[in-house]
Amino acid sequence: MRVPRPNPTVIGHKPKFAGRLGREYKVEQDAKPRASQALNVLSAARNHLGSLDKVTRVVKLMANLATEGGFFAQPKVADAASELLRDVFGEDKLPVRMVLGIASLPLGVPVVLEVLFEVEV
Repeated sequence: MRVPRPNPTVIGHKPKFAGRLGREYKVEQDAKPRASQALNVLSAARNHLGSLDKVTRVVKLMANLATEGGFFAQPKVADAASELLRDVFGEDKLPVRMVLGIASLPLGVPVVLEVLFEVEV
């Protein structure tokens, strides 16, 4: 699958998306922040490796989400990233996953993803 080049989430140290899930962003209504982050991860990996074909498996996905109190859909938000990784690398290369809802993230962004890839050398 060809991965499109995303628009950067942070442009000139200003976030493209800012706010909290459950307040500015509703899971059912707006997938842009999470889709943008997942695409940025893949774009960074491709730029660093030269090709995503060098990825042998996805080891870990950690999703940090800035959420309002009373917001309990963190796993559903992280599903978007998991689904994109599955679509790109296949079901057999899916990672373990950790999802955290926290009060705030740097620059006010709603989603920060950490992905650890195993690559062929």
